[in-house]
Amino acid sequence: MTKKTYKATYSPFRSFTRDEWSKLEEHPMFPFPISEIDLNKLKGLNEPLTFEEIEEIYIPLVRLLQIHITHYRNLHNERDEFFNNSSYRVPYIIGIAGSVAAGKSTTARVLQKLLSLTPGNLNVELVTTDGFLYSNAELTRRGIFNRKGFPESYDAKQLIAFLSAAKSGRQELTAPVYSHLYYDVMPDERQEIEYPDILIVEGINVLQVPRGSESKRKKRVFVSDFFDFSIYVDASQKDLRQWFVERFLTLQKTAFLNPESYFHQYAELSKEQSMEFANQVWDTINLPNLEQNILPTRFRADLILEKGECHFVRGVRIRKI
Repeated sequence: MTKKTYKATYSPFRSFTRDEWSKLEEHPMFPFPISEIDLNKLKGLNEPLTFEEIEEIYIPLVRLLQIHITHYRNLHNERDEFFNNSSYRVPYIIGIAGSVAAGKSTTARVLQKLLSLTPGNLNVELVTTDGFLYSNAELTRRGIFNRKGFPESYDAKQLIAFLSAAKSGRQELTAPVYSHLYYDVMPDERQEIEYPDILIVEGINVLQVPRGSESKRKKRVFVSDFFDFSIYVDASQKDLRQWFVERFLTLQKTAFLNPESYFHQYAELSKEQSMEFANQVWDTINLPNLEQNILPTRFRADLILEKGECHFVRGVRIRKI
């Protein structure tokens, strides 16, 4: 009789349901001062954020990050001892990627706030890659204004130079500032960053690498090479489209009413026209960028937050080590 053989399915990730993940917080290292958190300052437009989400999803994530950061600091000290010298510890860098409308910015702000509340009075800074977009004038000159958000629309050299300076131990850093009101980089504004212990870098493009022949052309340094930990905020394409359209409709009734807004030109559209326009933007810009450039980077992350309806996390995948 022939014995049946079975192939085991292996994955580089360990998966947790929301319930399993939330139970990791049952034995906290110290009580988080939840009362100090103002949810309104953290949540994005049309993104519900609750204390339950903080406690069940983000606090266990911060505990995990604390383990990594502690080992990172211990390694620095041990290396100093090995080389018999004392050196500045460079910041621990966390990258956060994901689609437009996925809620990356909310995740970044929540982690910045929670990590700043952990013992040690850590200086936690947040930088978005929007500031490293080429200006609208430069995008127009290059003929790629309609591809804003695609990899080629970013000044990758400037972003890599910034991260290289951070990882070189430079104590004072500056980053360009992007205005969502004017839909452009502000030429006379800079974000000042001093003595960061932790640097969070958030953007749709942060885990991307060149594909095919482009990657063979020359050796390159990638943004993700500077990350000590990376997170991908994931959601179904159906939900992402819905969240993008809903956000556009809300902005039309709020920010777009400002005459100085770049999008003021769309403030008077009817609801039907607005939905048609938002879906067109999604289909011609955001969806192709997601499918071609963003989604393929999902499994390069160390941790994946899998969102369900209403932006609430339904599962977590963590890379095995």
